[in-house]
Amino acid sequence: MNLIITFYLVEIVFLVIAYLVYRQEVSLTIDIIIESISAIIVLGFVSLDFKNVIRLYRFPKINPLLYLGAIIIPIFTGVIVYYGIELVNSELFFENYNMYADYALYPNSLFWAFLFVTITPPIFEELAYRGFLFNQLQKVTSTKITIILTAFIFALVHFSIISLLWIFPFGLLLGYLRHKYDTLWLGIIIHFIHNLIVLSLDYYYFDTTLLEL
Repeated sequence: MNLIITFYLVEIVFLVIAYLVYRQEVSLTIDIIIESISAIIVLGFVSLDFKNVIRLYRFPKINPLLYLGAIIIPIFTGVIVYYGIELVNSELFFENYNMYADYALYPNSLFWAFLFVTITPPIFEELAYRGFLFNQLQKVTSTKITIILTAFIFALVHFSIISLLWIFPFGLLLGYLRHKYDTLWLGIIIHFIHNLIVLSLDYYYFDTTLLEL
């Protein structure tokens, strides 16, 4: 239990510090440093339960249609979440957030946006929440509670009340798949494609806006 609390506290402290740093200055160097530290923190905790986490990288013998579903489902969730959140932001806050805009001024901006949005989150967030944290919680509570708690904590660390509407159920799906098939691969694939769809739409609309100007 102490390890679970330590993990969560470290994550919260790191995310708060990262948020404060981003408020002061945004640059490619800072992005690389923040992402690298985040990965090191996750790998540090994973090393404490390496044998139990590494086994989750085996490809399970499952119906190929399940892998097809892992490709198709996030396409729909990506589109629905993108336009749904955009609508909520427009109606409640009268603004739209474009994720790609955070990287637009960097050299090779699309590469860095792709790396930081579609590659590192699926790998390290799944490793942290459906890997390390899931294993630790299963030692002290039921599988059902573990799935709910990992999804809730996963949603909380995104620091967005609006995003809770979709990140929590998204986390429940990923947690369920991780438990049922004892693998992280399905979650990584779904997470990757979902983020890719959202980033692609942001890139498309950002580019369209520039052309109109």
